[in-house]
Formats: sequence, structure tokens, C-alpha cells
Amino acid sequence: MGLILEITTSSSNSNRSLLSLITISLLLLTYLSPATCSVSYDHKAIIINGQRRILISGSIHYPRSTPEMWPDLIQKAKDGGLDVIQTYVFWNGHEPSPGEYYFEGRYDLVKFIKLVKEAGLYVHLRIGPYACAEWNFGGFPVWLKYIPGISFRTDNEPFKTAMAGFTKKIVDMMKEEELFETQGGPIILSQIENEYGPVEWEIGAPGQAYTKWAANMAVGLGTGVPWVMCKQDDAPDPIINTCNDHYCDWFSPNKNYKPTMWTEAWTSWFTAFGGPVPYRPAEDMAFAIAKFIQRGGSFINYYMYHGGTNFGRTAGGPFVATSYDYDAPIDEYGLIRQPKWGHLKDLHKAIKMCEAALVSGDPIVTSLGSSQESHVFKSESGDCAAFLANYDEKSFAKVAFQGMHYNLPPWSISILPDCVNTVFNTARVGAQTSSMTMTSVNPDGFSWETYNEETASYDDASITMEGLLEQINVTRDVTDYLWYTTDITIDPNEGFLKNGEYPVLTVMSAGHALHIFINGELSGTVYGSVDNPKLTYTGSVKLLAGNNKISVLSIAVGLPNIGAHFETWNTGVLGPVVLNGLNEGRRDLSWQNWSYKIGLKGEALQLHSLTGSSSVEWSSLIAQKQPLTWYKTTFNAPEGNGPFALDMSMMGKGQIWINGQSIGRYWPAYKAYGNCGECSYTGRYNEKKCLANCGEASQRWYHVPSSWLYPTANLLVVFEEWGGDPTGISLVRRTTGSACAFISEWHPTLRKWHIKDYGRAERPRRPKAHLSCADGQKISSIKFASFGTPQGVCGNFTEGSCHAHKSYDIFEKNCVGQQWCSVTISPDVFGGDPCPNVMKNLAVEAICQ
Repeated sequence: MGLILEITTSSSNSNRSLLSLITISLLLLTYLSPATCSVSYDHKAIIINGQRRILISGSIHYPRSTPEMWPDLIQKAKDGGLDVIQTYVFWNGHEPSPGEYYFEGRYDLVKFIKLVKEAGLYVHLRIGPYACAEWNFGGFPVWLKYIPGISFRTDNEPFKTAMAGFTKKIVDMMKEEELFETQGGPIILSQIENEYGPVEWEIGAPGQAYTKWAANMAVGLGTGVPWVMCKQDDAPDPIINTCNDHYCDWFSPNKNYKPTMWTEAWTSWFTAFGGPVPYRPAEDMAFAIAKFIQRGGSFINYYMYHGGTNFGRTAGGPFVATSYDYDAPIDEYGLIRQPKWGHLKDLHKAIKMCEAALVSGDPIVTSLGSSQESHVFKSESGDCAAFLANYDEKSFAKVAFQGMHYNLPPWSISILPDCVNTVFNTARVGAQTSSMTMTSVNPDGFSWETYNEETASYDDASITMEGLLEQINVTRDVTDYLWYTTDITIDPNEGFLKNGEYPVLTVMSAGHALHIFINGELSGTVYGSVDNPKLTYTGSVKLLAGNNKISVLSIAVGLPNIGAHFETWNTGVLGPVVLNGLNEGRRDLSWQNWSYKIGLKGEALQLHSLTGSSSVEWSSLIAQKQPLTWYKTTFNAPEGNGPFALDMSMMGKGQIWINGQSIGRYWPAYKAYGNCGECSYTGRYNEKKCLANCGEASQRWYHVPSSWLYPTANLLVVFEEWGGDPTGISLVRRTTGSACAFISEWHPTLRKWHIKDYGRAERPRRPKAHLSCADGQKISSIKFASFGTPQGVCGNFTEGSCHAHKSYDIFEKNCVGQQWCSVTISPDVFGGDPCPNVMKNLAVEAICQ
């Protein structure tokens, strides 16, 4: 390729300015010349070892799963048609204290990257080191906040020094392990900063200066691979600016010699406690990807491909749930989500068939109707690929293209890798649909013991100061909990002692939840939401004559992870704290002496560990629901494979540990609010369009990694804040309940056409229905089968007016007793054509056990 850089300067420009421009030019040549670097880029694509590539990537965050899960997750990603695994680097996990590093267990970044290499995939390493990611404090360590003079993500020397130091630490580690592509490793791309454009726009000139500094700092580390900045319209050369969104077909890079890249194609959205569970139809996800490719896009990354779990206290937000499932193609537990995984796999195959044409030049766009158009790509060697799009949200369209007619469903794109034959349509799902179930593996429940947490008391662990303190400044985020305690003296002559109209206590807090105790008894509870973490408690309090103790347990539910200068945001009781209804009227308690106690007694005793749990006397389970109660039990691991989860539906709010490892926060008592109606795949998607769980727990099940279990004597510890019923806790196994397929008689999927040499189509072949159960399961029966005009969805199919009476026979013969099977869709297979001259479909549901 050729590149001409024209540099003009006025006569007053200094030699330093000219030298700077020349330096930028040389850097651009370094990145854009395949002769000097094994990874480069041009307008069309990322170039790896001299070859332009259409790259399909997926986000898998190593700390959101376990090392034991990594090989299987990576292999399923590869089987799904991915070329690249993308991950953030989580600073607070790797440097929990200044200069003290941790790269073990779930944070073994090098091991994760080497596993990706072993699988034959590439890596996109998003060093950041700001991540956002709904991760606690956006991935920044809390100690960073307390460096003198620091201001996050701006032209601030203390911050830039710390950021540059950690970024260099990661780059040097990757170099030492020879993990960059130029060293024979899998890392082909790196990212500096993350979604900084909106912040830069908000803070102005200091943000612009910081962007330039971050770019120069990163490029100066000499990784040998390109750097990207996502959501950064003005990314300095040679940094590639990229798009993050539900749709990115509108996006173009800021320079015409940079490729069009989509670093976060959102597969749905995260779940928040108190919010419904978002999901995104597979048809629309495929439509968004195909639309981006037809506009010249060459790199797509699914965010997330496997979302995983926010173990421990890693969830940010605040109010982000423990589950980070994200409706991803691989679910939180590591199981394939169908039909999304399979439908996207078919899409990836179709795109790869078009690769030679796609990377050769810009498309020729032709209108085919009021809401229809074609995008045609051709190469000099004769390769031709076409994308036929119907943007109408309601109606099918019959379009003429190169002398032939094609039927396009609403809101869909057909892919023709030879400009003739349709091998894939985004709205026609050929992959099976799986219905997942949670099956109890300990129907008799657990045998529990209890330990009552103490309300705050004045002891050596307390500090006393005048006025109210911000919570994180006190706790340094080592715990969710901070006690605020003060005394109030009530005169025996107070009128409420005679008339029984108790005073009203008002407590204003920056968030996120509060429990109010009066003389050791729970008086009330209040909590915020993901939309408004701030809260106010107002309630009457039963005070007695003489001295009274008011204790407020302030609870954090994850630190903020997004927003300009989020390090300045507050948590905890900041006041005012006011008592109304006394003889004097209003008494402000805000500036009297308050005692502060960090964390819970049970945390200090480490009751979640085997050693700590053995250090106290536990009582037999009391049926009465009690707040601030620890529960423990031991159990043997169930027979068979996982994945496993705990059903916490009968509990309120708290935390869970298995064998000393934190599963995370639970909060099933916080019911989901929202509008959960039917969801059509057509029309633009957003995170509020397709929702589930309204009126139910935002999260009921909590992932228990199989590798965390011992064969016997597993210790399960639960801390309950509200007063739930632990007898309702059960261990469940996640399995495939049923496998379904709904396919047209002449369904244009990859199964219909036999493609040779990436795009040459031979005779059409009959499509097949493929059914499979999870590992360790087999098809036990056929619940439904109909070849004709069936209606409904998986789990609720019904026969139509046209039905082949032998529809069940072939499935019962070929599938029952097998883990997987396939059946060709043809009238002969089902005993003949039940309704000639009618386009027929097959619907089938198989039960897995």
C-alpha cells in the first residue's frame, strides 16, 4: 500500500514542532506498513502478516469465570466462529495495594492469554487501565483515590504517573512472556483508555491534553501492534478510533486510512438489582452485525460473548447484580445459549465466505426499493459478495437483484457469498432453541446453624468524631458495611412519652442502603436504586426516657464505575440526621459526636472461612426470621457434572461464601420493576426494549463454580441482612430442559447450500433439524413434532391446519436415547406432503434428561 503524508508549517514554527510532526509520520508508517510489522492496518482491515482479515471477536473477562472454565469457554468461542478473544485488564484486581501485585487464580492474565493462543485464537488486550465494565470503581484500585492531588482521567500529573506505571507493568509482562504477535504471541491489538470521548467533551481542554498524552504514552511502549481508543472521535494518530453501541453501521473512523472497527457490539445489557433482566433477540443481533459488515466494517467484538459472574465485591454500578450474564452467546454458567450462539455461528460462516471480496474494496450500494438496498463487494480476482437488506420493520419485500428475485423478511439482511445464492438471512434462525432449567440436587435442603451479628457498640474498634463522615473515606472499601452510632438523651417530660406519638427520625444518605437500629432493635430499612442511589429514611422511632442509642448500618452496593471524576462521588450517611416531634420541635443530630465501626463482627472473625467459623459457638436454626444473621452448613458435592447455583429466592439481601470464596452479593428481595411485554426482533433495539423478570427477583440464582467444591464437607456460609428464610435455600444444577427447532422447508441457512472454496455454491440441499442436549444428557422423549404449518415458540408449540401425521416417527427413531441428532426436512421423511403448494415448516421439541 502507499501512504503520502503532506506536512506544512509556517515560517514561525519551531524545529520542535516540525520534529513532532515527522515523529507522528514515522509512527504511522510503522503501523501501516506490513513490511515492518506483523500487525498493521489500512482503510479496509487489520493486516496480519500481510493479509487483510475480517476479524470476529468476543469479550470473555478472565476474573468473571474460573481458570478451570477458561479452556471450555475459549473452545466454545472458537467453535462459534470467533477469531479473537477480547478482555479488559482489571487494575484493582492486579494491584490491590500500591506496588503489591497479584496475578494468580482468576487474575492469572498470562495463563488466560496463553490458553487463547493454544486454541489458535488472537487476543485484543484492553489495558485501559480504566475499564468501566460495571466493575467496582471502574477497575481502579480505591487507594488511587487517596494519592495527594490526584484527579482521575484528566491532565493530572499524579494520575498520569500512576496510570503510566501500571500500563507499562502490563506491557512489560506481555513482552517478557512474548505474547505480542510480533513476538509470536496472540495479542494483535491493545487498547488505551476506554470510552473517553464523552468525558473529554465534558471537561474540555484538560481532557484533550490527556487524550494526546495517553496516546503518546501507549505508542511509546513499543508493543509492535496497533492501539485503539473506543468512543473517541478524535483519537490521535496512529491510534484507531472505534465504535461501541448496539448498532455501529453509522460509524466511520476519523481518518480514511484507518479500518472500521466495532469494539463493543452489545449482545444485550447488564442486570441491576431492582431492575428487569434485558435480553436481545438473536435475529436483531445478527442484523446489526451484517449491517455493519455491509457498510465496510472489518472487526466486530461481541460484548459480551461470555459475561460470567461478578464474584466477591467486584460488581460496580452501584446496584449491579452478581450475574453478568448479558444475554451472551455463552451464558453465565459456561453453557451455550441457543439459538443466539448457533445463529451467530452461521452468520460468521457466511461472512467468512465473503472475506476475499469484503477486504478488497468499498461496496457498491444500489437501491432495491423504498426500504431495501444491496451492497456488492468485488475483488480483482473475481470474487463477488452481496448483502441484500430490507429495513422495513413490518413487511416482507420481494426484490430483484441481478436478474433474480429474493424474498427478504422484515428487518433482515441476506448474505450471498457468490452474489447469487443466499446462504444466510439474519431473520431466519436455523439453530436450535434450548430451554434451560434449574433442577434441585438437594431436595431435602440444608441443615443450618446460626450466629447473630452484633449491632454497633462502643469498643476498641470504634472511632468517635464530631459530625458525619463519608463512608468510603472511612472503610477504604474493604467492606460493604459501616456503622454510624450516636447517643441521644430523652427528658422524662417529653410529651411523646405520654401520648405515644413517637418522634420521627429522618436520615439522608448518599447511598446505597440503610438499616436503622434503636437501642439494638431494628426500626426500619431503606435503599436506593440504580437510577437514584441516594436515599432518605423517614420513620417514627421508639425512644425511651434517658439515654438512647441510634445506630445506622450504612451499606454500599458497589462503587461507581462511570462518569466524569467519579472518584469524587460520595457514599454513606452525609446528613442531615434530624429528629422531629420533641418538645423543642426539631433536633439536628448531624454535628454531635458519632462513633464509627468498620464492617461486621462476623467479618472480623472471618466466619466465612473454616478457621473463623470454628472460632465461635453456633446455635441451631431458629425458624424466626432475623436480620443481621450468619448461617452456616456443610454438604457433600452432588453427583454428576455442574454447573451449579444456589437458589436464594427465599432470602432477603446479603452475601454468600463457598469454602471461603465469595460468590458475591445476593438480593432476591429487590423485585424487578419495568415493563416486560412481548418483544419483536424488528425495529431498533435498546436496553429497555426486551425485558424479563418484572415483578420477580432481579436475580434468583447464584453461580457456584464446580471447581470451588470439594467431594465432601463443603462449607456454605450466608450473611443475611434483612431476615430471610434459609430453609428455602437449595443447590441446583443448570441443564438443558428441552431442545427445539423451527425451520422452513426451504430455509436459506448454511445447511441448505454446500459451499466450496468460500463462495462457490453447488446444488441446494435440504435443510436439517439439529437437536442436542448438554453433556451428560440424552434426549428422553419427543414432546412435540409437526411438519406443516405449526405455530408457537419453544415450550408452547401447537399444530396448524396442515400437519404430517408421521412427524413424530423419525425423531423418535433417530433421536430418543441420543445426546444429539439431525433429521432432514423433506416431505418424504414425514410420510408425504400434507399440503402441496404450501410452504411448510418443521417445529420440534425434544426433552433432555
